Amino acid sequence: MRAFFILLSTTVAAISLSPAMAQSPNHDLTDEQPTNPQIDFPAYVALAQEVRAYRNDRLLDLRTFRVMADRPDALLLDARSAEAFAHGHMDGAVNLPLPDFTAQSLAELIGTDRARPILIYCNNNFVNDIAPVIRKAVSLALNIQTMINLRGYGYTNIYELGEAIDLTDSHVRWVGGRRISARFPSRDGPP
Repeated sequence: MRAFFILLSTTVAAISLSPAMAQSPNHDLTDEQPTNPQIDFPAYVALAQEVRAYRNDRLLDLRTFRVMADRPDALLLDARSAEAFAHGHMDGAVNLPLPDFTAQSLAELIGTDRARPILIYCNNNFVNDIAPVIRKAVSLALNIQTMINLRGYGYTNIYELGEAIDLTDSHVRWVGGRRISARFPSRDGPP
């Protein structure tokens, strides 16, 4: 997570040193009117800072995560691609790929209760580094973006699997695994 904020700070510094901004020595990112009013990078940075503090108390060990995910009021959310989800996922998970997050799609999946417990995991929660859980760069782990997006859409009760574990651990309760494409070959050998 620290690497994510270092990357974010570096990006902000690079933007502030661009030639267009050099013309205005008192330039402040928060005062800039965006070229596209539907994209607000400073608001994203502020949201990421908010989520950083929020997330610290929301990381769970695997056993606690599974107990909470099994509660009838909880939602176990897998934000990986539909293809990766079809190849395998934690038992009880539902899939909504992160690129498909909108206010409407989240409300349809989660319901109207924005305080409903939502539990998330991603590829980087598994040490195996095999399809369908190929690790991403640590500063770009899907849990980071998922948590930021859920908070940005107003969900207030999000928990994250906080460990890196073996996919074959019986407490994970991994299901699926049928061969769905050459991109995600079966671990059981040829089709």
